[in-house]
Amino acid sequence: MTMNVIYVLNVSGGKDSTAMLLWAMERDMTFLPVFADTGNEHRITLEYIDRLPEMTGCPEIVRVRSDFAEAFQGRRRRLPDKWRKDGVPQDRIDEALSNLHPSGNPFLDLCVLKGRFPSTRARFCSQILKHEAIHEYVILPWLDRGWETVSMLGIRAEESPSRAGMLRIEDLGDGRWVFRPLLDWTVGDVFAIHRRHGVDPNPLYRLGCSRVGCMPCIHESKAGIRNIAQRFPDDISRIEKWEKRVGCVSKRGASTFFAVNKVPGHHQGDTTLPIPPIRDVVRWSMTARGGRQLDLFATEKTGDCMSLYGLCE
Repeated sequence: MTMNVIYVLNVSGGKDSTAMLLWAMERDMTFLPVFADTGNEHRITLEYIDRLPEMTGCPEIVRVRSDFAEAFQGRRRRLPDKWRKDGVPQDRIDEALSNLHPSGNPFLDLCVLKGRFPSTRARFCSQILKHEAIHEYVILPWLDRGWETVSMLGIRAEESPSRAGMLRIEDLGDGRWVFRPLLDWTVGDVFAIHRRHGVDPNPLYRLGCSRVGCMPCIHESKAGIRNIAQRFPDDISRIEKWEKRVGCVSKRGASTFFAVNKVPGHHQGDTTLPIPPIRDVVRWSMTARGGRQLDLFATEKTGDCMSLYGLCE
């Protein structure tokens, strides 16, 4: 690498990216912290990111947000002819066009443009709203100035087999590098550096959340969905509204936040049956294993502190 190098530290508000920030601070590194606002983060996470510079002494965090205004214009031009050729009735085309306008929320706008929500096989949310947004608004301007960029990612090998196979340092070419300094860290190491610096982790971890990047994430667990529904019912209502909006611009006339295999039932083997929407998924999250009988413990009031990482002890 040349001497003209800028370290771009990806901040999400989660435990790993905060630990990476503290790790960089310990080494007196010069870096640019960047947060990609997807529009699906919880307000507690946004507030936490706002407070990070004061809590840690890190530089001001740069925020980027995807803008899809031009993409909406293109989709509005193409959709009528394409849908007519596919036999979609005019009233459905008119309904779609009436909803093909940007809301200003990147996550919702991206789903409206695609006519669907992201999934495990099509995880376009992270790729477009985070990686591509940071690349366009932060990385490219530095490359254009003749600098090399090092993207610092708080990824740990113990999180998944795919992450375990990643390299600590990776050359992407064209002056772009990726650096994963926490690759061999355990979750214990992550919270240890928080304690060492007297920095509390994101408050959502004390409220029973295992992941805090999105609220909710498309990969949220059954227990996680139940916890969100009990603590943050407004976020469930928001997803319900998003499902209706995205459904209006979907050729099949409906779209659900969670995939077909999230909730057990006959719909998994019969494509003519509707996929359960968010309200049905929440009802399933309140059931015992098997999804048929109500879990009496699930309906009990959640405690003030309920950490999966032992943070309440």
